[in-house]
Amino acid sequence: MGVTERSKKRVHLWKKAVLHFLLCFVMGFFTGFAPTGKPTFTRVDSSAEKQYNNSMVELAPRPMLGVTGNNRSLSETPESAVEETESEIEIEERKQIIVISPTNDKDPLRGVLLRRMADTLKLVPPPLLWIVVESKMESSDVSDILRSTGVMYRHLVFMENFTDHTTEMDHQRNLALKHIEHHRLSGIVHFAALSNVYHLSFFDHIRSTETFGTWPLAKLSTKRKKMIIEGPVCQSSQVIGWHLNKLKMDTDELPIHISGFGFNSSILWDPERWGYLPFADATKQNSLKFVKQAFFEDESKIRGVASEDCSKVNIWQLHLSS
Repeated sequence: MGVTERSKKRVHLWKKAVLHFLLCFVMGFFTGFAPTGKPTFTRVDSSAEKQYNNSMVELAPRPMLGVTGNNRSLSETPESAVEETESEIEIEERKQIIVISPTNDKDPLRGVLLRRMADTLKLVPPPLLWIVVESKMESSDVSDILRSTGVMYRHLVFMENFTDHTTEMDHQRNLALKHIEHHRLSGIVHFAALSNVYHLSFFDHIRSTETFGTWPLAKLSTKRKKMIIEGPVCQSSQVIGWHLNKLKMDTDELPIHISGFGFNSSILWDPERWGYLPFADATKQNSLKFVKQAFFEDESKIRGVASEDCSKVNIWQLHLSS
């Protein structure tokens, strides 16, 4: 009887242990589905963080272990992306300005004036192309200066020799226009003498030019105590007259300074688009002559620039050698 009672006790203890085990298992199983109410933390691997940074995705600030620094939230990323996209669209829609500057190696201030012009053009919002023309020389610092400006440029060189300064300047401008025509460079062309001084708003205004644009120009002298203003008289941007220093009767010459007007470069290779006749044989080799003739062919296509009455001066020419 003693052995039988001991056996019954062992079976009872075994059943009790199994029941206790099952009860703990069931409680643990259901406890695992219950929320704890405490925040969970995640450690970010350094390689994963680098991958996000390289893809320009900014992480949202959250209490992560091993992560420090101020980051913008992911919700801000689309806004910055939109701003970048709008900026790119604005540059694409902005007309290019093509600035033509003839140079003369006989000018002792050429290097200084080139650097000063470069500093001005560098402040102009893109797109802008600077075309600099000079005569072929054995030694010239123009190339070195242009490479250091940070301005997009093209450097043209010619071989011809000239004794007349005006003829040489016109040849250089014509060479630049033929380059624009040959490569079909699209933009608003402006003839910029190195002695010109600009208000930066001038370049914003001339981008609105459709066919031809014109503006007042002030001529200053270092010796003469006077200022001469040449340019258009406008009414609601429509040219109705001219301020002229002297009347030039020669049809090949403009009655205004060459820096006082600009035009859409496509008129050089597609004149019919703007209502002009194609190049005649007499003018095909002289793009500058064609532009001058087309400028005064129909004044209704000329628009005043800078203000409605063309009274605002944004460009000055210094006569340093006068």
